[in-house]
Amino acid sequence: MSYQALARKWRPRSFDAIVGQEHVVRALVNAFERDRLHHAYLFSGTRGVGKTTIARVFAKGLNCESGPTARPCGECGACREIDEGRHVDLLEVDAASRARVEETRDLLDNVQYAPVRSRFKVYLIDEVHMFSRHSFNALLKTLEEPPPHVKFLLATTDPQRLPVTVLSRCLQFGLRRLSVDEIAAELARITGEEEIEADPAALRVLGRAADGSMRDALSLLDQAAAYGAGQVVAADVRALVGTVERDRLLALLGALASSDAAAMVVALDGIAGEAADCEALLGEVVEALGRMAALQVVPAGREDDEEVEALRALAARIPPEALQLHYQIGLLGRRDLPYAPHPRAGFEMTMLRMVAFAPASEVERAADRSAAPAPTPAPSPPATLAPDAAPEPPPTEEAYRPGPARAPGPGPVDEARPPAADASPEPLPREEEPPLADAAAPEPPDPAPPLPPPAPAAPEDAETFLAPARWAELCARLSLNGVTGQLAANCVVRGHTGTTVELGLNPEHAQLLTDGTRTKLEAALGDFLGRPIRLRVEIVSRGGEMESPAERDARESDERVERASRELREVPDYQDLLSRFEGSTRSIQPPD
Repeated sequence: MSYQALARKWRPRSFDAIVGQEHVVRALVNAFERDRLHHAYLFSGTRGVGKTTIARVFAKGLNCESGPTARPCGECGACREIDEGRHVDLLEVDAASRARVEETRDLLDNVQYAPVRSRFKVYLIDEVHMFSRHSFNALLKTLEEPPPHVKFLLATTDPQRLPVTVLSRCLQFGLRRLSVDEIAAELARITGEEEIEADPAALRVLGRAADGSMRDALSLLDQAAAYGAGQVVAADVRALVGTVERDRLLALLGALASSDAAAMVVALDGIAGEAADCEALLGEVVEALGRMAALQVVPAGREDDEEVEALRALAARIPPEALQLHYQIGLLGRRDLPYAPHPRAGFEMTMLRMVAFAPASEVERAADRSAAPAPTPAPSPPATLAPDAAPEPPPTEEAYRPGPARAPGPGPVDEARPPAADASPEPLPREEEPPLADAAAPEPPDPAPPLPPPAPAAPEDAETFLAPARWAELCARLSLNGVTGQLAANCVVRGHTGTTVELGLNPEHAQLLTDGTRTKLEAALGDFLGRPIRLRVEIVSRGGEMESPAERDARESDERVERASRELREVPDYQDLLSRFEGSTRSIQPPD
């Protein structure tokens, strides 16, 4: 029998086996037990947290021969077929590869027919946010009032891209990222079942590298077991995922706490030979700084954190304001890392920047801790003045302020000051000194003139600009922005006379119409057409008779996406590549 990947072999097949999503499991189990099953569910969350897995377990509970039940038997024909991915009444759809509206309509044509063998016909649509706007419109009515034998289970990693009309028709469940402890505990259970030798430190490194995804953690475990020939040890895992020994990371943070740039360079040289991924390494530094900031507020920390003592000691050496500054510099450095000539150079510069921009108080304290006190030099004797010379007062602020120009010759101050006994040679005559007015700063240049308003149209062109077909061009010439621009882009021209323009607005955009936006649009039209205009905006359902500029832009964008999707599917070996690596097309961005 061929080897099966751990991520597939240990995929949960019941609600009890799902890790870290208790809030979702509890709601679904109660829905089964109280017979309150909704017709449409939406599961959202990042990759690998269990969206499709929960949907499949839910489908098993619906069609189990002993159900509907929250605890499917896993032995009947329906349960086994769903686990094997061949159940005739569970239709799994990848929205990324079926984004066109024609394919969505073909899919929904069979909704009216009863299930072939089971109790319910279940539509599981993965990455549903990849549907086009027209596909969502085709789905809406069926999603709101499906036949009693149909259930919709939707999964997405980007719920913000779903229309509100779809969200309002579904029960929504947000799946959270798994913590490092939850992932490490599950990996420990699986390695025990698989008879893989793994130390706890290695499992925690895998948990951090998985970034909240249980599927990623199992894939990394598979890779680590192959790398270590059946043994998973921390050193091998760190080399595999590109992280460093925690002692080296703590030494780097110690140099930062001491504001010792030389020690930091030495620590960076030691780390550079181990870390292959500088972005991940900088992420570890930022994460450690965040934990140190939390320890400054709550010194107790977490009991299961093996590094809490070392981080608490480091947090005590850095002032809170400096720690916050280091954290912000780390975030910005991680964002700018792709712009560095080399990732290592970008990482080193980010760390050195933390030292260079440390507050002065922190640098002084670090210097006091590291340097011995220097001997104080003996004070020099005071200077001896001539008998007739009086000490000259220090220059005041007024002495440095430029004043008005004065005529050559000695002023009152020159007459009041007697010459010293050992006076130096005579200075140059006053008339050779440049007056202060010549050294005055140049006046700032005049500010740039404001941009002129759009030129009004000629009287003979006004009628043509108000034609429905040229409304989009007129909106572009008005250069409106904000809500007023959105109002203009979502309207169509219904008619006009010499002084009146009548526009139509769909009810779904009625919130854009206010007294302020109508007045601004009316004034802009009047300025452009060169005469006072009275604007009337009616909220009417247009159906398909007219198309606003915004609707035209949305349609053209959907057509470009559908055309790009069609061209991508025609690329040789594309579907074979997706099936071989169990991949999917997450998004399609056609060129402008």
